[in-house]
Amino acid sequence: MAKRVTGRISLGKVLISVPAVIAGVGPYIADWNETHIHNPNWPPHAKFHNAQTMSLGAGLAGAALLQLWRPADSTAGAKAALDGGAVSAALYWVTQISALAYPGSRAVDPPGKQIFPQAVVALPSLALVGWGYALERRRLRDQGARR
Repeated sequence: MAKRVTGRISLGKVLISVPAVIAGVGPYIADWNETHIHNPNWPPHAKFHNAQTMSLGAGLAGAALLQLWRPADSTAGAKAALDGGAVSAALYWVTQISALAYPGSRAVDPPGKQIFPQAVVALPSLALVGWGYALERRRLRDQGARR
């Protein structure tokens, strides 16, 4: 039987998992209130997109965690799982930042004074994914060299 390459706890996978979990639960914490999903001034279609964003965060978190923590029997399989997990963990944050590029888009509703309050979470989350990815790729490279 082949030795398992992944499925064990490593700092890199933990670092990637943190922003994935935040993307999964954070939108519900931030948006399940009277300013967003329960806002009587929002039309149903705006609520639809808000709900879609919350569900997307949960779905990407689930995909990231599944990829990161599933067992693999080879270094190549572990690298592929890491790639999928890291991309899934980063996508929510990348799309949140990219939303500012759309015409008429703003990160806050008037009279919000902040330019991009989500940057406090989005940018460190992307940094954690990058750091965790680099650490885990190094661990897998070193483990593959020992085989």
